[in-house]
Amino acid sequence: MIVELFAKSDVGRVRRGNEDNFLVLDLSSEQTWTGSDGAVPPDKLTRFDLGEKGLVLVVSDGMGGALAGDVASRMAVDSVREMLIGNEGESCDQDIDLVECLKNATIYANLAIHLRSQEDSRCAGMGATFTGAAVKGGSLDLVQVGDSRGYVIRKGQIRLATKDQSLVQQLVDVGQISESEAETHMFRNVILQALGAQSEVNPVTGRIHLRQGDMVLLCSDGLSGKLRSEDIQNIVTSSNGDLAKACAGLIDEANNRGGEDNITVVLARFLGDDLEPPASDRITIELPPLEEDKTLDDTYEADTEPSGGA
Repeated sequence: MIVELFAKSDVGRVRRGNEDNFLVLDLSSEQTWTGSDGAVPPDKLTRFDLGEKGLVLVVSDGMGGALAGDVASRMAVDSVREMLIGNEGESCDQDIDLVECLKNATIYANLAIHLRSQEDSRCAGMGATFTGAAVKGGSLDLVQVGDSRGYVIRKGQIRLATKDQSLVQQLVDVGQISESEAETHMFRNVILQALGAQSEVNPVTGRIHLRQGDMVLLCSDGLSGKLRSEDIQNIVTSSNGDLAKACAGLIDEANNRGGEDNITVVLARFLGDDLEPPASDRITIELPPLEEDKTLDDTYEADTEPSGGA
């Protein structure tokens, strides 16, 4: 399998600092790229053959104030990276599935962030969303905490592959509000789970069986809160296969529409004969439902100082 990818993070037009972060980790080469590393990716991470150990992609959106939000998202990606490559004392058991390794690393990151928030008064109440993708053997497994999103683009169609762990999504699920009402609801930034909010966290997971030419996009709500799915698809399609141009175009458009939040995008395309071609008929992309283990009762408002709980 051949992987082509690009990532970009932008402070937006209103905020002073960028509390978003991302991670690209090729486990076979142990090459990494994070938002903290800057805008220029390592040459070996823009196009490469996927090795046996797989690939991990992450977007994390920090919350809790200028210092704390940046610390939380940085800790999220750094803790996961260090655990997955075994440089932090803790390490992933190579005999278990990569998605389980990523899920365990997410739980480990949650505890690290929570303990830091307890020990350092400057970081009190901090947290971070986490949406990660583990790619191995023709499958892409999603691990999610919070409301950063993952999309799949296949044959000119786009499909939201994650489900927001948010108050408005809960209201949509029970039929109290519509999808369109959720986009402008006064509580649209209240999320039900975040890394660091509690000593324990329960990530949700889901699996996508990749096909030739599939594109996967992970993003913070600085993008998804400004662009509808069809807007994202149109910008990616109009970039004529240039992933860097697509990422820049998405961020530019989110900024054109206000740019009130930090904006982060990770975009990957999967090619090669090891992948089956997509079905020839025009059908909706079939993704299994995400299985939610548990939702915490505590609510946290993204990108603001979290309250103590609901």
